[in-house]
Amino acid sequence: MTIASSSPPFRRRGDGVLAAVFIAPAMLGFLVFLLWPTLRGVYLSFTRFNLLTPAEWVGLDNYVRMVNDPIFWDSLGVTVEYVILNIGVQTVAALAIAVLLQRLTQSALLRGIVLTPYLMSNVVAGLVWLWILDTQLGIGNEIIGALGVDRIPFLADETWAIPTIALINVWRHVGYTALLLFAGLQAIPNDVYEAARVDGASEWRMFWRVTLPLLRPVLAVVLIMTVIGSFQVFDTVAVTTAGGPANATNVLQFYIYGSAFGRFQFGYASAMSVALLVVLSAITVLQYRLTRAGRSDLG
Repeated sequence: MTIASSSPPFRRRGDGVLAAVFIAPAMLGFLVFLLWPTLRGVYLSFTRFNLLTPAEWVGLDNYVRMVNDPIFWDSLGVTVEYVILNIGVQTVAALAIAVLLQRLTQSALLRGIVLTPYLMSNVVAGLVWLWILDTQLGIGNEIIGALGVDRIPFLADETWAIPTIALINVWRHVGYTALLLFAGLQAIPNDVYEAARVDGASEWRMFWRVTLPLLRPVLAVVLIMTVIGSFQVFDTVAVTTAGGPANATNVLQFYIYGSAFGRFQFGYASAMSVALLVVLSAITVLQYRLTRAGRSDLG
């Protein structure tokens, strides 16, 4: 004869209340700072609104204007260029650092050093590099000049500006990205590598045949996070180039900001924000499906 035991009903109700108390602050923050602004932004995208007068419903006029706005498409193209450079360099560099940390050393001190640039804000990092790369007074250009090479206007030239901003953000974020990948590498069993060595696989072959396939779920999530973050680049541009020279760094977020807080066209800025939300949602879903982020090759 078996005796079934279960928690008293009041105990279960008490657990539910306690869970609700813990969830409430996060839920309140989500509703107030994320859901409501998103819904408000979607509504404003169908209006003409400048803060001084009540919002006037204009239907799809803002979206029609956006489709016919050459500056919008130019800003989107600049943003895509930045995303490709940033994601490409950052992912390769972070993966290399993570593998080196995993295969050569697992020093906590070294991991701390790698993470150090991420501890400063984007604004501070941008200002530091603005000084280092200044054409006349920057220490970086002083070194270049001492080597007998002409000084390079890294942030004042249309060709150099976006790659320079991308590399500044790579420098700041690569350590954090590397540690995320390092955590994924830690989850790969050593038995897999030992079996590969027994079969005569080299380090390079193990990287392509063992490490990358087993790291795929973590790498996919990291790519999704970094792509979303890269499309939202703003502060580094604001403190280094302010969208210049000649709109060469006028990324979409900076154009949205200028439309809203510079020209008080909040309806049009909201329409562009909604468009960016749709683009990022589509890219995220596509990335998730193509990389099979929800499935692991570990049996």
